[in-house]
Amino acid sequence: MKCIILAAGYATRLYPLTENMPKSLLQIGDRTMIDHILGAINKVKEIDKIYLVTNSRFASQFEDWAKTAQTDKEIIVYDDGTSDNATRLGAIGDLQLVIDRAGIDDDTLVLAGDNLFTFSLNDMVAYFNEKKANVITVRVIEELEEQRRMGIVLTDSNMKVLDFEEKPQNPKSNLASPALYLYQKKDIPLIKKYLTDGNNPDAPGHLVPYMANNSTVYAFKFDGIWFDIGTHKSLEEVNEGIKNGDISFEN
Repeated sequence: MKCIILAAGYATRLYPLTENMPKSLLQIGDRTMIDHILGAINKVKEIDKIYLVTNSRFASQFEDWAKTAQTDKEIIVYDDGTSDNATRLGAIGDLQLVIDRAGIDDDTLVLAGDNLFTFSLNDMVAYFNEKKANVITVRVIEELEEQRRMGIVLTDSNMKVLDFEEKPQNPKSNLASPALYLYQKKDIPLIKKYLTDGNNPDAPGHLVPYMANNSTVYAFKFDGIWFDIGTHKSLEEVNEGIKNGDISFEN
């Protein structure tokens, strides 16, 4: 199994902190954000290689990080060749870039380099092996305004994905999908087809309904804490939670 970390964004909402440093290398408690994520990945024995895709502005910083990262898995950093928001490839474009450059032909875990969570990735992998299908993560969100800011998933009684909509005004369920996916080896070619068909290359959630329509996708519901670090407020909240002992990412 391979792992792809998407970290090619410019995090303009976190300026000035991220003007000269990638968001994933910001400090969260006693470690950087990416090291918290790596700690979770390290526990998945099936993963033998980690690919991190970033942009030209931050590639050298991630390469320096990879040299001393605490892992026994090989880490390869890819520069997507962009230098600002205007030229970015989008998350799905970056995903395909890694698949092409690395020649990936394996089951693949895909996650965002700015999302922190407390559940075990091994539970997700076990669910993936049980279902023998693509898997996305979902969590219950009760607040309507928060649902409208998320990708919302509709499933059947067996958690098979029937519908997915990014930031809906009228959500069809209370299941929100963070950016963490497990794709089967046999369906990896669908990502390129999605792009060549002219679909949106940006948010990785846009790929979910395409996968559901062209293959099978199940939703893995988790109960742990999830943080999407996109603003100064969310960064302060997670650091305060760690300081107070309310949050621990020792998953």
